[in-house]
Amino acid sequence: MKLLHTLADLHSALRGFRHPAVVPTMGNLHAGHIALVKAAKPLGDVTLATVFVNRLQFGPKEDFATYPRTLEADCAQLEAAGCDIVFAPLETELYPEPQSFLIQPPAELANILEGEFRPGFFTGVATIVMKLLSCTQARTAVFGKKDYQQLMVIRQMVKQFSMPIDIVGLDTLRADDGLALSSRNGYLSASERQQAVLLSQTLGALANAIRGGRQDYAALEAQAMASLSAAGWAPDYVVARRRVDLQAPQAGDALVVLAAAKLGTTRLIDNLEV
Repeated sequence: MKLLHTLADLHSALRGFRHPAVVPTMGNLHAGHIALVKAAKPLGDVTLATVFVNRLQFGPKEDFATYPRTLEADCAQLEAAGCDIVFAPLETELYPEPQSFLIQPPAELANILEGEFRPGFFTGVATIVMKLLSCTQARTAVFGKKDYQQLMVIRQMVKQFSMPIDIVGLDTLRADDGLALSSRNGYLSASERQQAVLLSQTLGALANAIRGGRQDYAALEAQAMASLSAAGWAPDYVVARRRVDLQAPQAGDALVVLAAAKLGTTRLIDNLEV
């Protein structure tokens, strides 16, 4: 496996390959990331993971400075998974000058849910993903469905810019108790980790109520929010939305339930397709 830090070395290493399959990450990898890499391997003629903590998608009070940088451990996992190339650039390599050209997703998708609580987040995500897909010459890129709204933003961006890239979404990998794997799970204390499963359980109960025929979505959402609050969480949202555009449900729509909530100082997100 090659570990590369510069665009020049990356472009040199990719000569002769026609179909790179890419997994963009911010590092601090867990089994969910490794599942993405394994899924990417049969989809291209070279498998590449990027490791880059992207300043543009962090708000001023978020954890950019303290986000774990664990490149050595990440590389060990990636090599064991059969990754061919790891591209881990310095910030000055990807942003040699202020990034004044930005990708702005449409407000109806980017300013709801995560975008409401993390203003500018999807502009930062779309901009760095556009740059990484270009730098890596990706023809396939694999992302996890845990970041459901992010995956939708990326798919629409690639479609609208007519980029010749297949975007593959992989189902969320979960711990045995149902907690969605996330790099931020490492912030949880031992007692918080035991409580964290309540988020997926709350979504599961909401999804089951909808499968059972209930369509009083506002009441169901309020009940789920109250349940989390009563257990000591600080929920930002628990909602049922249309899968196609994350807007309010209508009769006959395929739905997804999504949630974001803080447990202590750790903010967790999750979703389940109904």
